[in-house]
Amino acid sequence: MGYRLRTIYILIPLFVLLFVPAALPAYESGLAENVRSPIPPPSLKVSSWLLMDSRTGTIIAAENQNKLVEPASLSKLMTAYVVFQQIQRGMLGLDEEVTVSERAWKTVGSRMFIEPGDRVRVEDLLLGLIVQSGNDAAVALAEHVAGSEAGFADLMNQAAVKMSLKNSHFVNSTGLPHPDHFSTAYDISEITRTIIQEQPEHYGYYAIPEFTWNGITQKNRNPLLARDNKVDGVKTGHTKSAGYCLVGSAERNNMRLIASVMGDHDERSRANSVYSLLKYGFAAYEFHHLYGNQVPILRADVLKSTVESIPVGISQGIDLLLSKDSGASLEAKVQLSESLVAPLEPGQEVGTLTVQLKDAVLVTRQLIALSPAPSASWLGGLTDSLRLWMR
Repeated sequence: MGYRLRTIYILIPLFVLLFVPAALPAYESGLAENVRSPIPPPSLKVSSWLLMDSRTGTIIAAENQNKLVEPASLSKLMTAYVVFQQIQRGMLGLDEEVTVSERAWKTVGSRMFIEPGDRVRVEDLLLGLIVQSGNDAAVALAEHVAGSEAGFADLMNQAAVKMSLKNSHFVNSTGLPHPDHFSTAYDISEITRTIIQEQPEHYGYYAIPEFTWNGITQKNRNPLLARDNKVDGVKTGHTKSAGYCLVGSAERNNMRLIASVMGDHDERSRANSVYSLLKYGFAAYEFHHLYGNQVPILRADVLKSTVESIPVGISQGIDLLLSKDSGASLEAKVQLSESLVAPLEPGQEVGTLTVQLKDAVLVTRQLIALSPAPSASWLGGLTDSLRLWMR
């Protein structure tokens, strides 16, 4: 009896070791193992999902991030991006009037309820596009900008190339189903990140709670705007074939996250899925802005120069996403060249900066001179020459 009991006692740990890890949810991440949070991301029953840090573009966690899916009305993120880009370039004005075509009016699906022959301001059409998710508004804008929806789709695809999106192709401005119209959770997240970074003056449109046109008031379809005041975007999407999709973004403690869910089974579930990803990100991670571009980190002594020292920094700043409360273990080590001798020019390498977390190297940057160090006269540099000779 005692032998059998000891055998069972040994087999239970073996069973756990062999089978429990396989039951844990696997996920993709762009974070190194030594900076990942021990807290696992939520398990979502959707086609694909992704959680991204907006500032660095770091993928915190994802599943099937590059799986080709129908983006449905999330396509309108690229539609809005292209229109706002035309406005930024001075080629289009918010008060400019658009004549609504019969084709735009007849477009099926969600509607702003514009009428053929109406003259509608670009800004009103953008509100109909973003807040009401109007397919009619999308086509009207596309035809006004490019002359045809097909021409506008070319502009969308050109923008996708400039964003380095490798798995997206757009055929229309609405997101209505088409076999050649597709994207991924990663690409949709990257479009959103580009909007936030490149079009901050227009990003506020995505948080407008409702818009009225033609006597019809429609609420923003993103329910997270009303659930949490830290959520300020971004867009919903749905067709029968695509399922329920949602991209949400929020900012807390100087960290902005983007969460994308594709192919959920109903409206409530997609909202809960995105919100759970955002809550997880803020609970498990923190953002650290360590050094800026061309910002002095220290002053370094210079020999044989008309100046005694120069400011030293890095050309590319350092931003890190780390597991919560690990920032206290960060260390920065500076190694300057043995002797800095004039002349030195701005941008010239003068040493190395290394950032470590518990002895693991996270980032290495070349230190550069941030101002010139002209050579001293022969007499002025004589003392330093003797110092160098005696070393």
